[in-house]
Order: sequence, then C-alpha cells, then structure tokens
Amino acid sequence: MSVRTDSRLGAVRLPSGHTRFRVWAPNAESVAVRAVGADAPLVRGEGDVWEGELSVPQGADYLYLLDGREWPDPCSRFQPEGVRGPSRVVDPAAFRWSDSEWNGLALDDLVIYELHVGAFSDEGTFDGAIPYLEELRELGVTAIELMPVATFPGNRGWGYDGLYAYAPHPAYGGPDGLARLVDAAHAAGLGVILDVVYNHVGPGSEALAAFGPYFTDRRETFWGEAIDYSRPAVREWAIQNACMWAGDYHVDGFRLDAVQAIFDDSPRHVLAELAERVREESLRALVISETEVDDYRPIEEWGHDAQWSDRFHHELHVLLTGEQDGYYERFGSTAGLAREFERLPSERLVVYAQNHDQVGNRARGDRLPRELLRVAAACVLFAPHTPLLFMGEEYGEERPFQFFTDHIDPAIAEATREGRKREFERFSAFAGEVPDPQARETFERSKLDRSRADDGLRAFHRELLALRRGLPREVEVEVDEQARTLRARRGEVELVADFANATVELRR
Repeated sequence: MSVRTDSRLGAVRLPSGHTRFRVWAPNAESVAVRAVGADAPLVRGEGDVWEGELSVPQGADYLYLLDGREWPDPCSRFQPEGVRGPSRVVDPAAFRWSDSEWNGLALDDLVIYELHVGAFSDEGTFDGAIPYLEELRELGVTAIELMPVATFPGNRGWGYDGLYAYAPHPAYGGPDGLARLVDAAHAAGLGVILDVVYNHVGPGSEALAAFGPYFTDRRETFWGEAIDYSRPAVREWAIQNACMWAGDYHVDGFRLDAVQAIFDDSPRHVLAELAERVREESLRALVISETEVDDYRPIEEWGHDAQWSDRFHHELHVLLTGEQDGYYERFGSTAGLAREFERLPSERLVVYAQNHDQVGNRARGDRLPRELLRVAAACVLFAPHTPLLFMGEEYGEERPFQFFTDHIDPAIAEATREGRKREFERFSAFAGEVPDPQARETFERSKLDRSRADDGLRAFHRELLALRRGLPREVEVEVDEQARTLRARRGEVELVADFANATVELRR
C-alpha cells in the first residue's frame, strides 16, 4: 500500500472500531475534534500533523476546532450538508463490492466516454448513470470518465471548483453512490476514470488556509491561488487523495486537470510522485493528464500513461467548421491534421472531436452540428490514438452543454457572470448574450435528451469502434490541401475524409 492507514490524513476508521483523526495545522495552538456531543483534543505530532484515536463511530458528523473556531476537515470524506456543513466519518470497508473478477483497464484498447454526472441522466446522480452502462459497453466504450465529483459550492457545477477533494458530491449521491456506480461499471465491463483537480481549489479556500499555508503567492493560476507543493503536507493532500480514489473506490484511472498550472520546483515533481504512488495503490491504474499544446512533460518526464491532445482537436475542428477565432487561428489545414494522425506515441495521446471544454467553453455551449458528426467520428476513431467521446456525441445530442454554476457566495456568483461575458468579447463568432451560468435553466438545458437520438449515427460509431480493434497502429496519411481531403490507411482499410463536402468513406 502506498499510504499506511496510520499516516492517512482525515478521519480513518480502524479495525478496533475507533476512528483516527489526522490533520495538518501548523499555525494552530490547539486542535480538537467536536463530535458525538463532546470535544476531544488532538496531539501535535511530526510535521505539525495533529492526531488522535477517538471513539467516534461510522456515520458520525464532526468538525475540527482550531483554537476554538469550527472548520470542516480539509480531507473530509463526506460533506452531506455541503461545503459549509460538518464532515462525516466514512468507512470504505462498509462499501459492498462485487468486482473481484475485474482486471482493470489496458491502455492499448482504451476508448473513453466523458460524462457529467449531473447532466447525463434525468436523476443527475451516480445511480442515475447505471442504467446506461451496458449500452455504452455495447457501443464499444471501455471506460467512462467522470467529470470532477469532489464537493463544490452549491449543487450544480462542472466540478472544477471543488473545495473538498476527498468528498464525493452529496447532490450526486455521496460516497455510497460513487461506490455503487464504480461497482456497476465493472460488472458491465467498463472501467472508471476520474477527473481530478490539483491546480487550484474553488471558492471557500479560506477553509483550507485556516489550517495551514496550502497556497503560495509565488505563483498564480487563471482560476485562483496556486497550491504550494513545496510543502510535504500539501503534497500528501494531493497524492493521498488520488490513492484514496484508487484504493477505497476502486477507480481505474485519473484525468489530471490542467497540469501546466501545477507548479513544483522540487527535485521530483509532485505529479511524478503521484503517478508512482497511485500505481503502488492499484497496479493498473492509469494516469492521464491535460495540459497546454506542445507540453509533453506528463508522458516524457513524469511517467504518466497518456495526455490529452488539443492539437488534434483544433486541426479537426477548424477543418469541420471554418472557425478561426482566438486560439483556433493557427489551425485548420489537412496537412496539420495529417501530422496529428502520425504523431507518436499514438496510444499515449488522447484525441477527440468534442469534450467538456471544447463544447462547454463556447459561449452558448453548442455542439458540432449533426451533419459533421460522421466525419468527426471517423477521424477520431480511425486515428491510431486513444479516442474520447463526449456524452451524447455518439447519437447526435442536440442540446448544448453550457457552463453552469451554483455559487453560494453572491459576490462570486456575480463575478462568474461578468467573467463569462468578458471571456467571449474577442470571439466574433460568439457575439450575443452569454447564458447566465448561475441560472438553473442553464443547467437544465445541458441535460441529455435521448428522445431524438440518431440510431444510424450510433450504429456508425459502433461499427468504427469494432473496426479499430482489428487495425494495426501504423498509419499512412496523404492529403490534398486544395481539395481539402485526407486519406489515412491502417492495414487493409482506408479512410477518405472530404472536408469540403463533409463526407467520409471507409474502403476495405
């Protein structure tokens, strides 16, 4: 095990029936646990970690008292009343698992399906996703990728503003709900990849800063204060979190959000250590990173299994749509897409025509039109890389996926509205009103509507996914820039994509 039970941060259940509490609080003069109607002091130990073994049962709510002031646990396993409520003791040994025969994921045959738990089903919960798992496996998907599920302010949100990184969001079904979804996915033959955010935390970060210097003013991120990974306890906060998901929840892999904003000048980067420790926890767990275009540190330096490839997306998107605003201005040639088809190492690059960013971060969250989806799917699924589909893409979902939030701080809510408006001022194609991210209807508009599914398009995806399983990795590509066509051959099969006429042909 990469993290011994006696060194885990947070509230950890012990075989004795007691609970061990451990919290890093270097600035406190006293720390106590308030639970089951009493206060119990903790003892300062090595590295300014306060700890104690107390008679606090599974399911009990508690708060820490820092010099007499109440705060939730920075490593809380459950926040049933949200970010401002008490923490709850969770015993992962109480989860009921039936996945002992599950063998994990293999990078070579990985096909990822990204989904947002709240928008994927009418229920908007972990349990609400379970009825669709068999359908995804039959499609040819091998893993679902959950957008972040750590507890964030309010009930509705993308999850990238999580505050309690260890606590599955209560609106989705909390710890038990997540365990049921993972177990059901494994029963259906699907792995589960979890999107995790270690580059910043969301509004309410003062609840972490009260315990110690989690953040640094030496760096900054686009989203908020940079996390200070020069501090051993802060490194443990992130690394133990990933190990918890892999160990306690049987998660098969991770998508690390925006790793270019994770700053660490240590001799060994925190994300290299994280990858090693996660694999000690779960040998076959995959570590996949998202980063900026042309930043290959995850796979070249940190030992990650794969990383997202925005270059492939940008070339394909501009060829399909003609949009060249903003960051798209450097892309859009068939030669550029051909280079991405040939880019190595192919299995370690995740490619896509749509994802939560490239749909939801448009002003109105509009998806690719249905008439372009066959060409898009053929390029992504015929490429020798690891493919990713965004929820609903396989059947031509027509509802948008918009940016939605539910900030409980009025000032943060207004700043989010104004920030969205400013963000799109430079995109001429997005002129007009930007949906209010705080409005409930913005979230409701983003829920999948399967009533108008294109079964022919779904069958096309199923055919492509079955086809790719028998193709060699090697690919030969030719382009005609003037005609805007691309030909790609893998083994005995040739793909002909005509971007001028938005058609595609597979020749065997």
